[in-house]
Amino acid sequence: MHSACPLSSLAPGEAIRLETSPPIAVFHTEEGELFALDDTCTHQDASLADGWVEDCWVECPLHASKFNLRTGAADAPPAKLPVRVHEVLVVDGQIMVKESEEAPNLPPGLTIDGHV
Repeated sequence: MHSACPLSSLAPGEAIRLETSPPIAVFHTEEGELFALDDTCTHQDASLADGWVEDCWVECPLHASKFNLRTGAADAPPAKLPVRVHEVLVVDGQIMVKESEEAPNLPPGLTIDGHV
């Protein structure tokens, strides 16, 4: 499990990037829900933590594909593949992320350890 940050330090509407391999984005929605996805868009190397969250979707800041925060599904091109979804827990006020065991869908030219 990865320790993200204290819940009190991640305001609703904000996101943080965890420097895992590959990176993970943790989102705290305006509604107070917590979600964690792989941070890298499956179309091109862009951080989803820098994207825009609305309803239960995050929009990639590069080419506007959206990913469902609950399922990781991509809504439309240019991204075609989903991102992994990770379990989020709050333990003693600390946001914890249990990383998925599925293989990540990374954009072309990117590996789990970085660029090719």
